[in-house]
Amino acid sequence: MKAVILAGGFGTRISEETGIRPKPMVEIGGKPIIWHIMKMYAAHNITDFVVLGGYKVDFIRDYFYNYVRSNSDFTIDLLTGDIVWQKAESEPWRVTILDTGINSMTGGRILKAREHIGEEAFCLTYGDGVSDVDITKLVDFHKNSGCACTVTAVVPEGRFGVLTFNEGRDRVTAFREKDKEDVGLINGGFFVCEPAVFDVIDDELTVWEQQPLNRLVEQGQLASFIHRGFWQSMDTLRDRNVLEQRWATGKAPWKIWD
Repeated sequence: MKAVILAGGFGTRISEETGIRPKPMVEIGGKPIIWHIMKMYAAHNITDFVVLGGYKVDFIRDYFYNYVRSNSDFTIDLLTGDIVWQKAESEPWRVTILDTGINSMTGGRILKAREHIGEEAFCLTYGDGVSDVDITKLVDFHKNSGCACTVTAVVPEGRFGVLTFNEGRDRVTAFREKDKEDVGLINGGFFVCEPAVFDVIDDELTVWEQQPLNRLVEQGQLASFIHRGFWQSMDTLRDRNVLEQRWATGKAPWKIWD
């Protein structure tokens, strides 16, 4: 099974980082967040990736093209160009990187990858979110659902205080921090899709989260896998700093690999 990663957006809400690199290449613990996502899938034996690039796609290409060289010790004969790897570190992954266009929408990027994805079910997620979701159980759930697509429904982190008012609403009678009971479930990515989803995408300007998903809902073909564990997207610099702190303290729930 392939894992398809949407990695082509502009990432304007974290422009402090994305002015020089695409959002999936923003680092957490010295590694791009896309690497963390791929490690999550690899922990569930999914190691064939299709990366849907767009904005600054060359950063992604260069990273994986030079992956072994950048992570290994070697001896090079400058006369012949021969290289002897002294200590090579890599990953048992197959990575396809596609330039799906700088202005394509999420649905359009997926559609452009159709020939590379093939005619089998595939995983799909965003290149900026990490989780401890059990991907093996997710895939099994999808297979048993009989639906064309399964979305992982997650509980977003509560960030703001909750106010309770008096009857006239001119006095606060209680204040507490927002918790998970105050918010509903949202689209957390980590989809599993059948090839039939290509048929609900019109063109490169189609937004996956709009017409395609709504069409699947109307057809009764969108299943939900509820995950109440850890999930966080990296939308802002604050999000990036929170993830960095979790990683630095050894408390990164998404690190499900050894």
